[in-house]
Amino acid sequence: MIIDQAQLLIFIPAALALNLTPGSDMLFCLGQGLKSGPKEGIAASLGIATGSIIHILMAGLGLAALLASSPLAFEVIRWVGVSYLVWLALQAYRNPISTVQAREAKTRSVFKAWRQGMLVNLLNPKVIVFILAFIPQFVDPTRGSVFLQFLIFGAVLNVGGTIINGLVGTFSGKIGKTLAANGKLARIFQWFTSAVFIGLAAKLAFDRR
Repeated sequence: MIIDQAQLLIFIPAALALNLTPGSDMLFCLGQGLKSGPKEGIAASLGIATGSIIHILMAGLGLAALLASSPLAFEVIRWVGVSYLVWLALQAYRNPISTVQAREAKTRSVFKAWRQGMLVNLLNPKVIVFILAFIPQFVDPTRGSVFLQFLIFGAVLNVGGTIINGLVGTFSGKIGKTLAANGKLARIFQWFTSAVFIGLAAKLAFDRR
């Protein structure tokens, strides 16, 4: 086998522990689910998964090394990501949950949630730096293609994260649909959703590299 089974048995629980740790991706799915419903929560998790696949491919091909070594490239991507999250926070604040839920069929919000999830993930340079730091610890060049090993470990990490984020988006989405029938409570959670996106922007802006 190209992957050492002992290494895989170590990698899976480590990846699961990382996926279960609340982070930017999980909170984004929570916010999308609350704002627009279960389908959008799941779509957001799939968008994040799409962004992660791109990050994994870039890291596997060695392109991440340039980002990790270039402070300017890192900062440009980081601040674009911050700006995008602030824009999402403003959109969440301006559009009541009940209004978003009612427009669901007309605005193709499932596709929008997927696209936003992908962009939020791609515009967080820490994702690719983390992948570049974590996965190579389990890659063994003596067992064959490093790129293929990188993809396998990356897929394991990505699948676990997608399932967990999807569950978070689904259950928060059900709460969002309930809130759509209660205007006052919906307004409170609308502020909460906006605050989640602002919090993500602040985290990305002020976290050290």
